[in-house]
Amino acid sequence: MRRPPKHVPASRTERVPECGTPDVPKGRAPTPVAGGFARGDVRLLAGGFLLFFLSSFGQTFFISLFSDGIRTEYGLSHGTFGGLYTAATLVGAFTLVRAGHLVDHRPARAVVRVTVPPLALGAVAMAVSPHVAVLFAALVLLRFFGQGMITHASFTLMGRWFTRERGRAVSVATLGLNTGEALLPLLAVAVAAGVGWRSAWWGAAAVLAVAGFLLPLLFARERRPSGGTEGAAVTATTAPTWTRAEALRDPYFYLLMPAVAAPALIGNTVFFHLEYLVELRHWSPEASGSAFAVYAVATVVCNLVGGHMLDRLTALGMMPYFLLPLGCGLLVLSTADGQASVFAFMALYGVTNGLSLSLFGATWPEVYGVGHLGAIRAVVVAVVVCAAAVGPGMSGLLIDGGVSYPGQIAAMGVHCLAASALMLRVTRRLRTRRRTPRTPLPH
Repeated sequence: MRRPPKHVPASRTERVPECGTPDVPKGRAPTPVAGGFARGDVRLLAGGFLLFFLSSFGQTFFISLFSDGIRTEYGLSHGTFGGLYTAATLVGAFTLVRAGHLVDHRPARAVVRVTVPPLALGAVAMAVSPHVAVLFAALVLLRFFGQGMITHASFTLMGRWFTRERGRAVSVATLGLNTGEALLPLLAVAVAAGVGWRSAWWGAAAVLAVAGFLLPLLFARERRPSGGTEGAAVTATTAPTWTRAEALRDPYFYLLMPAVAAPALIGNTVFFHLEYLVELRHWSPEASGSAFAVYAVATVVCNLVGGHMLDRLTALGMMPYFLLPLGCGLLVLSTADGQASVFAFMALYGVTNGLSLSLFGATWPEVYGVGHLGAIRAVVVAVVVCAAAVGPGMSGLLIDGGVSYPGQIAAMGVHCLAASALMLRVTRRLRTRRRTPRTPLPH
């Protein structure tokens, strides 16, 4: 007599589908949570948030907190330390072009394991550096892995994992950087004042070491866009896959750059020379410093709002307009002598910066797909980093040559308006191209 088949509990037969939301058994709908995300997405969003937070240790706003102590201890002038910093930034940018494609071919947990520990090593090198050569090596590690590779990885993973919710996912992740900008300067300055600037870097290394252990746990399982993002939504927000070589032969890639690189170039330039403008116009340094709070609030609010707008309007729909607030703010700052102009500029720049955080994470998947997103974004990040590094130096040379700094600010405002007009034409043609069958570009 044949024995009846042994009953297997449902929990053993169900498994996660290859293309679906992690932690959701086959045949069951994802459990929704606030914002339209599934419950299994929360850990991935938390991982993206933490990656952006950790990138703070390689960002200009954090490293610049210790510039006085570093210059005094090593006997460096402003120009010498600035030159070292620019050189380290450029080395990191060019290295990123070669290494950025790894995000396309390695699981997220593997990417974290090869990016966070070297960033921690850079913090240790800053804490113990006995010589300028070691200081330069520390800056290279911090800039490449902090500002470069970790932010690149988080942007790429959010763009790859989410489709219809891509704008909101990027905005949630980039809040990690906003949190770092709000909290870390206060903590770092307090530690440096109490026990020295090197101790602050030991603290940063400790935070990074703990994060290097926890983050792979959050990224233990990958996510692919689930059934909730199929159909028209995917078609509207994700293009057919392009390789990096094809993207670099596409003229629209270069036509997008005047808008994409503008916030980094202009923001770093204005912030770097803000003390000179304050002295030029006899403003109160304390009042001008407090304007950064306005910038931070505007950035956070517009980052969150921008994520929702992006999911409704798409990145190409928003691209022609996000630079307009920055352009207007620059024109106000260049023409109005009153100190209120710096507050107006900070508020308007915060609007553009907040929108750009979500926008730049979603533009490239819309234009070139997600198959080689990491490789393509690596080139974009390198261009942006180079612009951020070159802008302050170029402006300083112009100041030394007698060129009016308010006149330079006005020229940057005109650039924003001109780039916005250019984006109207470029994005219109890109949307038209998406509706036509794609033919391979010639080699």
